[in-house]
Amino acid sequence: MSTNGKYVISPPAQAALAVAGSAELFPVRRIWCVGRNYLEHIKEMGQDEKEPPFFFAKHPDMLVADSGTVPYPSLTKDMHHEVELVVALKSGGRNIPESKALDCIWGYGVGIDLTRRDLQIASRNLKRPWEVGKSFDMSAPCGPISPVSATGHPAKGRIMLKCNGQIRQDGDLEQQIWDVPGVISKLSEMVALEAGDIIMTGTPSGVAATIAGDRLECEIAGVGKLTVTIGQPLK
Repeated sequence: MSTNGKYVISPPAQAALAVAGSAELFPVRRIWCVGRNYLEHIKEMGQDEKEPPFFFAKHPDMLVADSGTVPYPSLTKDMHHEVELVVALKSGGRNIPESKALDCIWGYGVGIDLTRRDLQIASRNLKRPWEVGKSFDMSAPCGPISPVSATGHPAKGRIMLKCNGQIRQDGDLEQQIWDVPGVISKLSEMVALEAGDIIMTGTPSGVAATIAGDRLECEIAGVGKLTVTIGQPLK
């Protein structure tokens, strides 16, 4: 398809995330998410812990910046929070070996995979795709991305979420079934990864429902923080 002429409609704005301590932005190409990557979360969801983690996607325009407000979404009465380590890529490829995976990373951040749990479970029970439960407007809050030069490559460290000041999720990155190199390597077997892709790497146990008015505060030791508010439903 030629792009030499004018677009028939205005093209969408480039999705981007803040860079910690800078006025620069990290442009986001795709959002990939890892499902069932912490053993205790698999158990609390009543799933088979022998099954390996898997992947699903959200769209870049579903991102919400730190300190943002997420309107309570339509069609659900059971939206859950899932705090996650976010990996931001500066390069990619296909069939990336684990030994080369860390070379692809620009930095790390903190994100929340918001989930319409009732719709996700209904889709799962009907053996349908999860999009209605996972990919909805403003379902991917994400804090500033910190460069590897500031964070290193965190393989362990506390990952935590508070709701209205009360701790709900409290785990450690070392509890991941697939570590970050393993996630990148496996995902690159399915699709070609590129600079600008971000990967949300799964959530520890403690996921729970959130309602309008809730304040969610997240932190990953040595990586960063994220705070969002759940707002009233849009009319």
